[in-house]
Amino acid sequence: MADPLHNEFPPDSIEAKDLKHLLHPATNLAQHQANGPRVLTRAEGVYIWDNQGNQYLEAMAGLWCTALGYGEEELARVAAEQMKALSYNQLFGGKTNEASVLLAEKLKDMAPMDAGRVFFGLSGSDANDTQVKLMWYYNNAVGRPEKKKIISRMRGYHGVTVASGSLTGLPPFHKHFDLPIPGILHTDCPHYYRGQEGGESESDFVDRIVGNLEALIQREGPETIAAFIAEPIMGAGGVVVPPAGYYQKVQALLKQHDILFIDDEVICGFGRTGRPFGAETFGIEPDTMSVAKAVSSAYLPISAVLIPETLYEAFAAMSAELGNFAHGFTYSGHPVCAAVALRNLELMEERDLFAHAARMGDLMQDRLALLGEHPLVGEARGAGLIGALELVADRETRAPFPASQGVGAYCMARCEANGLISRAMGDTMALCPPLIITEPQIDEIFSKLEVALNETLAWVG
Repeated sequence: MADPLHNEFPPDSIEAKDLKHLLHPATNLAQHQANGPRVLTRAEGVYIWDNQGNQYLEAMAGLWCTALGYGEEELARVAAEQMKALSYNQLFGGKTNEASVLLAEKLKDMAPMDAGRVFFGLSGSDANDTQVKLMWYYNNAVGRPEKKKIISRMRGYHGVTVASGSLTGLPPFHKHFDLPIPGILHTDCPHYYRGQEGGESESDFVDRIVGNLEALIQREGPETIAAFIAEPIMGAGGVVVPPAGYYQKVQALLKQHDILFIDDEVICGFGRTGRPFGAETFGIEPDTMSVAKAVSSAYLPISAVLIPETLYEAFAAMSAELGNFAHGFTYSGHPVCAAVALRNLELMEERDLFAHAARMGDLMQDRLALLGEHPLVGEARGAGLIGALELVADRETRAPFPASQGVGAYCMARCEANGLISRAMGDTMALCPPLIITEPQIDEIFSKLEVALNETLAWVG
């Protein structure tokens, strides 16, 4: 690992202190120690600035989350007022606060499912961790202690806690962390571009991977499987959009075996796919849901798990027997986080943001499709205001670049050099701008991205 003293940062600079004090998440630590951090200092709308005065169009909405963009004064006002009135309250032992109650009511009204109750946490990871615990608890409560396994998908992303990290189907999140834990199963990623075999059609591809899912269920025993979890569009796994008919066939199979569908809307929820929820875009009928990120536009950390009343009734009966429903976090239903999230959702409605995002999403998908013809691009994919370009060495054969070449990382660096924040997931370049993006700003995204692609093409030779 590089010696921090070899970095050319003044010892009292934020950069030097970062290298001395922070353990960064989801970072190549050796590379970071050698190169140092980029220090971001302020942001407004869809733009963000570093401490060198460079401006970037933030085309990843942070981590898929700043739906309202940066610097929304109304959310700052609500946070300040709530801090002054009730800065903290916990929901343990039957206590409550108005902001949490009203937010739960709002989420139930918006949800594309028959939601009965809402449980609050702080992140998508803890929401999906909670989903696992609730499935276990529920099946114990109804006398099915053997029905505990959860099926996730390869390349899916559901978080990084012990349970949610096990659900995640990306090898770096498992290796050397001793994950996944027992009882977490993984089935095929529904990516037709990479997963098709022998020139099969999309319909044949869907039939094959759903057949593989059915074989997995039969092999494990349907009576042992509690739930299946899926993001409507896979985010960190490469913005994977399943083929038509996939979810319909999956759901029919799950219902046949009394397996619940956990809808992970952490990235897709609240307008990202062109509809309020990804479930509506893809015809999913969730049994439970996880939401986070855009629920507060990331102004404060908050997540929620929505469950049907049938699960709640089983929980209530079990807690009467045990004397406690013994799950929860110190910050479950934090009044300041809840107040900001509630006002965020109200602003989305008042400003008709979902309709705006759908219009901008159509423009973005058109521009993505055009760049899909670039010599470096094998596939352009997405829906609404989320999309990706998969970079390949050969468009005809779909041959990828060697991972060691770091083509995606180079392209991301060229985007940044041209004033654009994107994200490389391997050699897949992702875009996920704030929902407030305008048509001229979409033009700016794709103008800068095209320059970066051309520079990357010249670099790979």
